[in-house]
Amino acid sequence: VPKKCQKAREHFGTVRTQMESLKTKFPADQYYRFHEHWRFVLQRLVFLAAFVVYLESETLVTREAVAEILGIEADRERGFHLDIEDYLSGILTLASELARLAVNSVTAGDYSRPLRISAFINELDSGFRLLNLKNDSLRKRYDGLKYDVKKIEEVVYDLSIRGLNKEATVGGGGEK
Repeated sequence: VPKKCQKAREHFGTVRTQMESLKTKFPADQYYRFHEHWRFVLQRLVFLAAFVVYLESETLVTREAVAEILGIEADRERGFHLDIEDYLSGILTLASELARLAVNSVTAGDYSRPLRISAFINELDSGFRLLNLKNDSLRKRYDGLKYDVKKIEEVVYDLSIRGLNKEATVGGGGEK
């Protein structure tokens, strides 16, 4: 995994070069006029950066750190920046991918990873519950997080029932 993460980080150099080029293509005060042209790609890049950071340290990457990885600004006032909604959408994509990773980890025989993913996703869910999301695409993506939480809880429950993970058996489901 560390070698794959290092290789992924090398690709972010190309991303930074492309972002530098993109910054010069439109007036700085018209960011939102053209935002739809790169919104999806930026959200996907946030997901990729967040996934690499998670695989390296099992922590949530900050918006500022993602902006630095991508070579763009975190603050709106400084021009081409990472919009908060794009950051949050990328993080929600991370949650979906981690739900898949939890299932695949069990298949590969790693029974402790789903527990760590469960704790991480539950904290992420708690954070999103604090937000007052409008009825838009971000809200719909957040609604999907509930299913990811449920999917991971089922994996952890199955591990504890089968006694495949001592931590899961000792914890007995108190970590929900």
